[in-house]
Amino acid sequence: MTAIGLWNIAAEQPSRTALVTPDGREAGYGELAAEADRIGRGLQRMGLSPGDSIVLLLPNGFDLVAAYFAAMQTGLYVVTVNWHLVGAEIAYIVGDSGAKAFLAHERFAEAAGEAAAEAGLAEERCFAVGEVAGFRPLSELGEKEPVARPDVRTAGSPMLYTSGTTGRPKGVRRALSGADPDEVPAQSQGFFGIFGLQAFDDHVHLCGSPLYHTAVLNFVSISIQLGHTAVLMDRWDPERMLKLIEQHRVTHTHMVPTQFHRLLALPEETRQHYDVSSMRAAIHGAAPCPIEVKRQMLDWWGPVVIEYYAATEGGGTVIPAEEWLRKPGSVGLPWPGSVVQILDDEGGELPVGEVGTVYMRMGASTFEYHQDPEKTRKARVRDMFTLGDMGYLDDDGYLYLCDRKSDMIISGGVNIYPAEIENVLSVHPKVADIAVFGVPHQDWGEEVKAVVQPAEDAAAGAELAAELLDFARGKLAKFKLPRSVEFTAELPRDPNGKLYKRKLKEPYWADSTAKH
Repeated sequence: MTAIGLWNIAAEQPSRTALVTPDGREAGYGELAAEADRIGRGLQRMGLSPGDSIVLLLPNGFDLVAAYFAAMQTGLYVVTVNWHLVGAEIAYIVGDSGAKAFLAHERFAEAAGEAAAEAGLAEERCFAVGEVAGFRPLSELGEKEPVARPDVRTAGSPMLYTSGTTGRPKGVRRALSGADPDEVPAQSQGFFGIFGLQAFDDHVHLCGSPLYHTAVLNFVSISIQLGHTAVLMDRWDPERMLKLIEQHRVTHTHMVPTQFHRLLALPEETRQHYDVSSMRAAIHGAAPCPIEVKRQMLDWWGPVVIEYYAATEGGGTVIPAEEWLRKPGSVGLPWPGSVVQILDDEGGELPVGEVGTVYMRMGASTFEYHQDPEKTRKARVRDMFTLGDMGYLDDDGYLYLCDRKSDMIISGGVNIYPAEIENVLSVHPKVADIAVFGVPHQDWGEEVKAVVQPAEDAAAGAELAAELLDFARGKLAKFKLPRSVEFTAELPRDPNGKLYKRKLKEPYWADSTAKH
């Protein structure tokens, strides 16, 4: 049987499909490995050595995956950049990561050019897919090198930048392992094993989110390492996803609750038109999933919806469908080798059922926030780290999340968790999306506010606001009800479903500060 790992599979089954690109082109393992070798040799010829960094500003596609594997076999740190950022923000990441090479796509030409200029990166270190002023064609990188593996081969590592909701983003950097890049790490196989995914086994992975997200990149790269075909979408569309599942007999995918919501919003005849019976694992995380939304997905797709809790820094917990039906609302039990504890503000462990800050440890794995020891220190208690989420454990050790500590509303001395309110209102048929947060109140400190993106056939206004409050009144205590409801055409979310709640909150708190 073929050994796992990109280059091992390429040697024995070069024509096996590794990738289906967004335009439908099928790329074999041999082609992908050869491109990763060319780019890797080119980077080494430029003088890059293990421990150096490269930055990728590329859309989902063959070039991004090939460049990623080039870095991963030459001991480089690879930074995949959110292509919604502007030039100055990208320049900061290029500079902060110490990038020795910058690969970009012509779709983002303006931002790429600004970033390279501001970061002071020489033209000979900038390469583009398509035309970008001041960048050389990516096809030139390593083109004069012999067709062979790079001279120095050692395992690299992704260094992805946190979202920066409380300031400048920071790269999560782990020490290089020095391992053979042709060997798939045991932790990668173990991670997929959590979701019941094994090597080969006719698996097909569907990627519907941008590869600059940690989990998305992990699922695609590990799928390829384990002999699975990865089908890439450039921009996610609910009906297009269903079509691809049927066309390629997709067995597993990684999703966020926003995508569930939009799938469920499709007309019933559209939903029933496509065959999704090949699905074995619809894995979701990144944001809380309303209980009713998840029940509807389970009713439609069957017991294949698997939830987990983790982050760029590590993880985590997992809960299969059958367990979730017994423990609705939970994000599950710790992964094998992981530890989850609930601590108070002094670092003491809290008893079962009491809400506190969620801390985790993932085996012996550790990390640091690149060039930010203070942020690293604040995120840790002993050998555990936190993302700032609040939650509690039940008698059986299952974790329930309440909200981010930074998003918790304190009104009249009472703690209110916006996620609970969002979960209730998000299932109203006239709500397409919702955000709940605290705004200043002279007497209570904060009051609850909801900002709603109405469904397409719903009219925003006082009548809808009253209808939503009536809907919530029988499901939430009076003190949790929003004191005001506003409407917006679209909430500020990234393509992976992450809500930028800070953008909604800032105007209210800025006005409050200005008045004092």
